[in-house]
Amino acid sequence: MTQAEKEAVMADFATHKTDILVATPVIEVGIDVKNATVMVIENAERFGLASLHQLRGRVGRGEHESYCVLVPQHAGSVAQERVDIICATRDGFKIGERDMQLRGPGEILGTRQSGELELKAGDIFKDRDILYQAIEDRDELLSTDPGLVKPQHALLRLKLRELYEQNWHLIDLS
Repeated sequence: MTQAEKEAVMADFATHKTDILVATPVIEVGIDVKNATVMVIENAERFGLASLHQLRGRVGRGEHESYCVLVPQHAGSVAQERVDIICATRDGFKIGERDMQLRGPGEILGTRQSGELELKAGDIFKDRDILYQAIEDRDELLSTDPGLVKPQHALLRLKLRELYEQNWHLIDLS
């Protein structure tokens, strides 16, 4: 469909000229129909937790009771667990945390959005308190020397360059 056709269909749906809308997941962006009360997601096991949570949020925005029906086709154990998590909670933070545990956090510096975090030691979930302390220490260090240009930080700057040289441009973007 052209953009104009999509906009016309959405306008018809919002004004009740059309009461049923069949769409791909791209529809979740920008839809805000207060009276949308039922959503059926086929092949629910193929979606990540964040996508399922966002899609589910498209219904139930008005005063009427709403339902989001997840229809998995061939759910393996991890896919079934994602569906179970969505059914068990509406808490986006819990969903995000479980999603990261299932998929892996990916890279801190880089573009990989899933997979194991390449920490040399430690576990991002079990060692949460130590990681929070490291974040505080980092923030304190960078507040006094943001470019790590002081002589006492030269070795740290060099080591960071060695570790992340291929992704150094991403630091400049943040």
